[in-house]
Amino acid sequence: MAMMINRDECTGCGDCEPVCPNGSITRRRGLYVIDPESCTECEESGDEPQCLLVCPVDDCILPLEE
Repeated sequence: MAMMINRDECTGCGDCEPVCPNGSITRRRGLYVIDPESCTECEESGDEPQCLLVCPVDDCILPLEE
């Protein structure tokens, strides 16, 4: 599974980009997106998704619905 960024909630602060261990988060058109192909929800490290830990906005980063 992967995470996704709710574009309606994203402020474009960029706090999430540097903490992603897979480099899955990039900036596009002023907001951030998560590549679902490379996002692992930080499962390999046994941690919570690092982007969730640093995001200042509730409900901005959510599990990707398939």
